[in-house]
Amino acid sequence: MKTRITLLFSLIAFVAFGQDQWKSKFEQMDNMLPTPNQYRTGSGEPGPDYWQQKADYKIKIELDDENQKITGSEVITYYNNSPSTLRYLWVQLDQNVREKGSFSSLAGASRGIPDQTKSLATTQAQRALGDTGFDGGFKLMAVKDTDGNDLDYMVNYTMMKINLPKPLKSGESFSFNIDWWYNVNDRGLIGGRSGYEYFKEDDNYLYTIAQFYPRMAVYDDFNGWQNKQFIGSGEFALTFGDFEVEITVPSDHIVASTGELQNASSVLTSKELQRFEKAKKSFDKPVIIVTQKEVEAKEKKRSKEKSTWVYHAENVRDFAFASSRKFIWDAQAVQLENSTPLAMSYYPKEGNPLWERESTLAVKNTLELYSDMTIEYPYPVAISVHAASIGMEYPMICFNFGRPRPDGSYDDFIKTRMVYVIVHEVGHNWFPMIINSDERQWAWMDEGLDSFLEYLTMKKYYPELPYNSNSPEAIIPYMKGSKDYMRPIMTNPEQSLQLGPEAYSKPSAALVVLRDEVMGPELFDAAFKEYARRWAFKHPKPADFFRTMEDASAVDLDWFWKGWFFTTDNVDVEVSDVKWMKIKGESNSLEGQVQAQAGNLGSGSDESTNNPFYGEPQEIELTDAQVRGEYRGEINNEEIKQRFAGKNVYQMTFKNNGGLVTPIVLEWTYKDGSKEIEKLPAEIWRRSETEITKLFVKDKEVDNVVFDPYKTLGDVNTDNNSFPQPNQRDSRFDKFKKN
Repeated sequence: MKTRITLLFSLIAFVAFGQDQWKSKFEQMDNMLPTPNQYRTGSGEPGPDYWQQKADYKIKIELDDENQKITGSEVITYYNNSPSTLRYLWVQLDQNVREKGSFSSLAGASRGIPDQTKSLATTQAQRALGDTGFDGGFKLMAVKDTDGNDLDYMVNYTMMKINLPKPLKSGESFSFNIDWWYNVNDRGLIGGRSGYEYFKEDDNYLYTIAQFYPRMAVYDDFNGWQNKQFIGSGEFALTFGDFEVEITVPSDHIVASTGELQNASSVLTSKELQRFEKAKKSFDKPVIIVTQKEVEAKEKKRSKEKSTWVYHAENVRDFAFASSRKFIWDAQAVQLENSTPLAMSYYPKEGNPLWERESTLAVKNTLELYSDMTIEYPYPVAISVHAASIGMEYPMICFNFGRPRPDGSYDDFIKTRMVYVIVHEVGHNWFPMIINSDERQWAWMDEGLDSFLEYLTMKKYYPELPYNSNSPEAIIPYMKGSKDYMRPIMTNPEQSLQLGPEAYSKPSAALVVLRDEVMGPELFDAAFKEYARRWAFKHPKPADFFRTMEDASAVDLDWFWKGWFFTTDNVDVEVSDVKWMKIKGESNSLEGQVQAQAGNLGSGSDESTNNPFYGEPQEIELTDAQVRGEYRGEINNEEIKQRFAGKNVYQMTFKNNGGLVTPIVLEWTYKDGSKEIEKLPAEIWRRSETEITKLFVKDKEVDNVVFDPYKTLGDVNTDNNSFPQPNQRDSRFDKFKKN
């Protein structure tokens, strides 16, 4: 027997709410963000009185290839553009992380953590061991003013405080000199972002050198001095400036570096110079400047002569270089809208044939996509250097792993790891080298944003490769793990328990959800580009990103930042109940929705009403009185009733088990085999954060419905996403056949 109940007709969607424990997920973040001021506005852009410091460097260094040692001398000119008078300066001594008794070794500790974070425990345990027998800290030989007078200074592990002879007033500058040396570490044995790799077969070294000079700490309007100790996970906060660097190496070495080479005719052979000039005009493929055959000949010899390579770089926050007689070198020009930077790769023969085929192409692809999504690449070169250890980034140059097997063979897995690392590290030219965030405090502002653009680059240029990183689906294993071993994205990297997900892949997955399912690509891309434009060559903070994304899109995203960035909640939406009803009459058109009279929908004793999609639906009707009450007689009653006659009405209840507010994406499969994707905004949860009920009106009868069908939302539990659930469907169908 069919049960007849009455519905109040409305064009407003019916949403009912369950018992709820309100946690203010949709309340604004005003009290969580810093107060806008003349330096940083409420819109997320720099204020009218925004300022930042500058530091220029003139550096001379020599690489000792026999003893793996670097000796250097520098003159730093520091410009005080702040409104404050400074009585001292802070200089970073990052190499001191490898001195005996370093702060990093003393602070190293591990905790009992589950299997998925054992790599972190291993790293912490290694640090806790302390002394490895290697001393790689800076040995300071002189700290003087430009007149040769000793300066008063104090070293606190990785930070050096220089007491100024007289206060440095706003608008003034101060120049001083530092002389130093240090032992270069073996990256294979000791690790690190900088160091050397030793090739036993031909008794040669490949150096990837960074953090090799004392560097100015950042002084800004937000923190004052950013002088937190360099422990290891939190990377760098640096000041923009201009560099003049002279690098002395054995004459048979090739040097790759930040900046533009100033004396190519002095350090390159005539053949190399000719090929280098040719590469600047080659847009279709790389030109090999130093060939593998030439490198193999150099590997067997040792030049006793020295050469000095001179590089200049303007408006960069850091400087790094690589040097080896093992370097094969190729380059290709990249045509951007307003410039033609050189994409270049340096690699030993052990990287071939993979590197010759793929490295410079990956650099080119990265320059194109990142320029399109942010600002056009502003520097003259972009370099990928092959190193066996971890990838690491610096302005215009990065160090990347990914090596074929000893016989030169490789598969898609090896190629994929190499390509996405190159894309990621080259991409760091934008985050944080240009959009200069504070890595020491907020790792996600460079790693997460870069990982997001890495994902888009791989998706566009390498769809055939088995790349599955930084997406909502890829982050599910982490998100469904124990919250006891998680930290929110908004956590200092030194306190992070799983830095990979929490600084890289989770922020990226969040931005993929934001772009694809919340804002849409058009709105997101315009806002993201505006953030890059506003903060290029400046020092943004998290609030500047959050505010700009909203200001440039007119999308209220406070609920999104709060959930994804400030909590460890996950997406776990349960399709907990579905009831099927049918509006009395017959019709084939579909328009509008229905709203239930409180307490009536779903009532009735017929077993079929609680047996969704099988048996008979519950029958409902629209009455004249209710139509008149809603439309005040402006629309013909019979017309409205006829419009909805025969429609299928599905009352669905959703439970937010994971706590993370999310849009709802549904895939409807109809009895005739056709499918439909339907999307609802996250604001559907705004009055009830844990449970909602909504009506859907359909022309066709539904066979099944699935939440997050393509895993674009990162739902951690697919077992409760379907209705009927796969394990219930057979039993209910069998029951129907039996009846």
